[in-house]
Amino acid sequence: QVQLVESGGGLVQAGGSLRLSCAASGRTFSTYAMGWFRQAPGKEREFIAGTSWSGGWTYYADSVKGRFTISRDNAKNTVYLQMNSLKPEDSAVYYCAAGGSRRTTSAAAYNYWGQGTQVTVSS
Repeated sequence: QVQLVESGGGLVQAGGSLRLSCAASGRTFSTYAMGWFRQAPGKEREFIAGTSWSGGWTYYADSVKGRFTISRDNAKNTVYLQMNSLKPEDSAVYYCAAGGSRRTTSAAAYNYWGQGTQVTVSS
C-alpha cells in the first residue's frame, strides 16, 4: 500500500508560479513511477507530467512543456511539480499518482492516488 498527500495548491494570478508537493509513504518501493494529473470540472482527468524514482524516465504533456517541471527528492519520498507561467486554463484539481513498473501516461495504469489539491489561476 502507498499513501499520497498533495499540498501546495492555491490561487495565483496568470503568469505566476506555484509548486505542488506530493508526499508518499508506505510501500513506495513497489512503484516505478510518479505522475501528476489534473481534472477540471466537466473534463477528463489528464496526464501532466511523470517521472520514475530512478530518474530513468521523465515525460511532459505538450500543454505544459517548458512551463512545468517535475522533480523528486527520493530521501523524502516526495515528488514536486513546479508550475511557471500559469494560465487560467491550468485551473484544475491536481492529483499525484503512483504506478507500477511501466512508463505510462495513462491514468488507468496508476495504482495509488492522492486526494488532490486545487489550483486556481485568475486572469
